[in-house]
Order: sequence, then structure tokens, then C-alpha cells
Amino acid sequence: MMEFGPLISLIHLFGYLTGAVLSMGAGLWIMRFGDRERPDRVAVLAATGLMAAWCIASIVFGPGHPVVELAETARNLALIAVIFRLFSADGRDESLKPIRPVLIALALVQMFQPLVLFIEAQTADVSASVAGIDQLFFEVTAGLSMLVAIAALVLLHNLYAGAASVSRQIIRWSTVGLAGVFAYDLNLFTIAYLSGELPGALSALRGLVSGGVVVLLAIGANSASAGLQFRPSRAVTFQTLSLLVIGSYLVVMVLVTRGLALLGGDIARASQVTFLALAVVAAIVWLPSERARRWFRVTATKHLFQHRYDYREEWLRFTRTVSDGSSANTSFHQRAVKAVADITDSPAGLLLVPNEEAQLELTARWNWATLQVPAEAVPYTLSGLLEEQSHILDLDEARAGVDHHGELEHVPDWLIQAEDAWAMVPLIHFDRLVGAIVLARPRMERRLDWEDFDLLRVVGQQMASYLAEQSGQQALMDASRFDEFNRRMAFVMHDIKNLASQLSLLSANAQKHADNPDFRADMLVTLRSSSDKLNTLLSRLSRYGAGQNSELCEIDLAELARGIVERFKPVHEVILTRSDPVKVNADPEALEQALIHIVQNAADASEDGEAIFLSVASDGLHGLIEVIDSGEGMTPEFVRSGLFKPFVSSKQGGFGIGAFEAREMIKAMGGRLTVESREGMGTRFCAHLQGAEAANLIAQSQSSPDNPSQDNQEVA
Repeated sequence: MMEFGPLISLIHLFGYLTGAVLSMGAGLWIMRFGDRERPDRVAVLAATGLMAAWCIASIVFGPGHPVVELAETARNLALIAVIFRLFSADGRDESLKPIRPVLIALALVQMFQPLVLFIEAQTADVSASVAGIDQLFFEVTAGLSMLVAIAALVLLHNLYAGAASVSRQIIRWSTVGLAGVFAYDLNLFTIAYLSGELPGALSALRGLVSGGVVVLLAIGANSASAGLQFRPSRAVTFQTLSLLVIGSYLVVMVLVTRGLALLGGDIARASQVTFLALAVVAAIVWLPSERARRWFRVTATKHLFQHRYDYREEWLRFTRTVSDGSSANTSFHQRAVKAVADITDSPAGLLLVPNEEAQLELTARWNWATLQVPAEAVPYTLSGLLEEQSHILDLDEARAGVDHHGELEHVPDWLIQAEDAWAMVPLIHFDRLVGAIVLARPRMERRLDWEDFDLLRVVGQQMASYLAEQSGQQALMDASRFDEFNRRMAFVMHDIKNLASQLSLLSANAQKHADNPDFRADMLVTLRSSSDKLNTLLSRLSRYGAGQNSELCEIDLAELARGIVERFKPVHEVILTRSDPVKVNADPEALEQALIHIVQNAADASEDGEAIFLSVASDGLHGLIEVIDSGEGMTPEFVRSGLFKPFVSSKQGGFGIGAFEAREMIKAMGGRLTVESREGMGTRFCAHLQGAEAANLIAQSQSSPDNPSQDNQEVA
């Protein structure tokens, strides 16, 4: 049994204890989460169990004990079985029959270890009297272990090198783990064979290494994790490399200062102080430098990653920049330029948007105020070519005379002469050019490559969709403003149409009753009322759609109804059947206008000689005014879906906004408008308006200090 020093013994205990725990944990994990269909499942479970037993035996009996050697032999046989089953997992156990004899021979070589232990035990008395016998047994044991390790590594190499790409995904982690076990053993026993004894530190760490390898076997035993790959993020890589650079810098400083100390005397001290001062200044100047960081990032990206860009991070940053509306100093178009420029580390950029003649014009700048851009920045010939080819224009190639699609003759001179201009990215949305972004040259000089072109093309398409969406929203806002204007005009035309209809009827009746003094008196009243109505209409024109509500006041609903009867007297017969004295809170002008719309619609729907009936009543809380006609009536479907919809009318040449405007006016006063209609029988409109007394009671209760609800709000 070997004897270790205190430190090596502590490392031995910790390493093999950790290996035992990891082996048992790996076995339990494989039993619980491992792929039950893998052909190497039983062999791997046996290997983890025997690995744990070997680690425990090494702790209990110490290295070199026969029990530990037997446990190691069992462990290696289980690992050889795992190798054989991995060929089954790859589907080649039948086609590679020559592998079986090799594995059998390897197992037989491993079985020589117990035989050597048995012979050594039987010759213990002879070994004590004959010099060199123990060393011979040690060399034989080390040689056999080396042979087993070499043969196992050769088999693993053939297994992985000859496997298909899909099979490598399945066997990758298991192969790495097994190669780690046997590679460590090969190094350990090679050193032991050459030196004549086991190296203490390597032997003590063997259990820890074996436990870590078993973890890889557990990862490979799960189908979901078999394809795992270690892919550190670029940020982690850059930070790690930065730490390595800083660490190397400190090591160089220590070595140089130590070397200068060998000179001795004042010269050494002066040299040390001078070097440290220069090193500190160099660190202060170089490390925070933006140019140095860019150079370091580009160099690391070239040599450490398959792709230059971290696409996840680039896409997240692109989205954040475009959607960041918190910056009041930058417009959406400037953020669009910045989002694209940040991808290539460009310090500035321009956004060009096509005009009506398909020429690109400058729309936004980002950090590029010094570049002079003509009014017609890019001719329509180049914009059409960019749209057709989706070509990203490399301006350095254009300056060198490289022509891909005939674009060289159309590139404007100001782009060629601007040495800082680096690339022009077309923004294509549904095969239509919505703009182009000109990028400035990055501070770290480099050429555009295929990865730049692919990413910029995709980013350009995404940015084009953002610009198209923003343009569409602006168009909708403009259309909404025009729609609001047209809506106001429609209301005005509707009111004028009603007045014109009344005046036309008045003119027609004047031809029949011009000699009647009473008619002339009524005609003058109607003309004066119409004139007042037109003036009121002009004053109310600015109020349509502006969201302004007039002050509500207390009015007599019956008196308002009598005024409407008098107003329509020369035009159509309107009869007030009930006129209870009802006070309501309303806007007199708006309510009168709403009722005139309703009465006028009733008159249009009624035959000549069919009277329209008005009724004013109260239900206690609300004032009610009803307009009833016996005209054509309306279908339930039209009442439900068409009556109060703007610009939908059942009348020939109607605007379809009278009922809608009436309902909106009454609703603005806190009231509501209901309707009942039957085809061929007529229609009943009823306006419900808040009673003045009820409104006063509600206002008093809300302002009263004894109001419980108000007290509760104050307490809250």
C-alpha cells in the first residue's frame, strides 16, 4: 500500500469522496431520467456503480491494496462493455464483427490484472528475500494498464471517426467521457512505468477526474441532452479574454520587475519605478480606448467564432433601439438609422426615402451633420435597380470600379467622393423600395463580407416593414382628419338640406296661399326662424367633432316642443298631444337641433296629410319627449344595425346622419334616444333627458358633508 504525505492524503480523500458521490448521483440520475431505449443503458449503470465502489474502496483501503485493484479491474471491464454497447447504439455491432475479437482480447488483457495480483500474493515470501521481484510486478501491472488504455482509446477513435453525423450526436458525450478516463490512466501509468512508482498527486486526483467523467456518461445517457454543446456567449468570451489579457499583463509586469531587480542597486530600483509608471500609463490609455476595444472584439470574433455576429443580441438591440420612444431628442427615422448602424458599428448614417418620382431624398441624419447631400440624393435609375435586385451597395467596391448589376454608372458622385460612406442598404417591403440607409465607415477598418450582406439584407427588410407601418399610420391619421372634416361638412349639408326642404315647401305653399294674411304672417315667422337657424348653424360649425360640450341649463321641455310645432306649421302638420310642464337639464340649441332632425325624418317618411304627434311627459326622474309618425316604418334589422350608423340611409338621396347626430347630441347631454318601429305602421322616437329636480337632488347629495359615500372616500 502506498503512503502519501498529509496534503496528498487530503487531496486523495477529497478526490475519491467526490468521485464516489458523483458516480452514485450519476447512476441515480440515469435510472430516473436516462433514455430507457439506449442499448448501453445497463452497461453504463454498471460502470457508474463499479466506479463508486472503486472510489469507496480507495478511501477505505488506500491505493495499491488488492481490493482496490480488483475493484479497478471490474470498473474497466464495465467501461469496455460500455464501448461495445456504444457500437450497438451506432447500429454497427453487426456490420463490424471484427470489433468483437478486439474487445474480447482487451477484456482478457484486463483479466490478467487479478492473475498478477494472485501470483504476487502467492510469492510474497519469495519477494521478501529476492530483490527486484516487487518492482517486476509493478512494471507488469503498469504495462497491462497502459495496454488496456491504448486499446480502449483506439477503439473509441474508430467508433467516433466512423460514425455518421446523426450517430455522433448520440455517442458524443459518452465517447468524450470514456476517452477522458483512459487518457488519464494512460498518462498516469506511463509516468509510473518510467519513474518506477505511482506519482502521488496524479494518483490522488484520479478519483475526482473519474467522477467528472461519469457526469459526461450521464449526460450522454439522456436523449434530450445528448445533443448539448458548450457554446459560451460572446459577452462571456470577451470578458474572459479581457481577464486573461489583464492577467497576462500583470504577469509580464511581475516578471519584468523581478528581472530588473537582478541588476541590483539604484539602477534596478529606478528601472522598476520607470517601468511600472510606463505600464500604468499604457494601461490607462490603452484599456479604455474605444478603438482598442473594437480591435479586440473584431480579432476575437475572427478567430474564436464561426459567425461574426451574435444574432440574438443584435436582434434584441435592434428591436430596443427602434421601439425606444423615451428619447425626446431623436425621431423615429433617426432611431431607424441608428438601429441599422449599430449592427456594423457604424458611427453615423443617413435615411433616404423615395419621392413621387422615385428619386431618393434625405429624410433623416444620425451623427452625420457634416455630409453635404443634394436635394435629389439618388436618381430613380439606381433606386429602381436596388429595388429589383435587393442589392446592398458596397461603396468601396464602387470606388474600385466593381460592377455587379450595372449599378456603377448610376451611383451619384457625392457618395463616391464621401470617403466615410461605406455601404447603402436598401429597405425592401413586399418587393417595393421604401427607403435606403447609407452607413458610415466603422472606426475599425474592415471589408463587408457575406455575413454582413446576409444580416443587413434581413435587417433592411425588417426596418422596411417598420417604416411602411409608420407611413401607414400617418396616412390613417391624415385620412382621419379628412374624414372628420368631411363629417362636419356632411352634418352641415344635412342641416342646410332640411332648411332648403322647409323653404321649398314654404315657396310651394306661398303660390297657393299668398293672399291669406295668416299664411303671410306664418311665412315671415318661418323665414325669420330659418335665417336664425342658418346663423346658428354657422356658429355651431366649428363645434362639430371638436369634442366641446355646451353648458347645460334648465329648460321647459313643453315650451321647446311648442316651438318645434310652430316651426313646422308651414311645412308639415305637427300636433302636440300632451304638454306636461317638465323641466330638464339640456343644451337648448343642441336639443332643438336633434328634435328637428327626428321630426324632419318623420315628415319625410309620412304621406301628405298624415300628422306627426309630439308628446311631453315625465317619469319622475326623466323628462320624455316622443315623436310619433304613421309613415313607412323600418325593419328591425335596419333599426338595429343601420339607423344610427353614419352615411347609411333608407331614403333616396339621404345622407344617413340625421338620426346619428340626434342620438350623439342627446347622449352628450346625459340622455338617451330610443326607437320603436314597424314596417307599414310608423315609428316612435323617445328622448329621455335628465329632469332638473333630479339633477339638483343628485348634486346636493354629492356636495352634502353628511354624504356617507363622500365620507368613505375621504377616509379612504
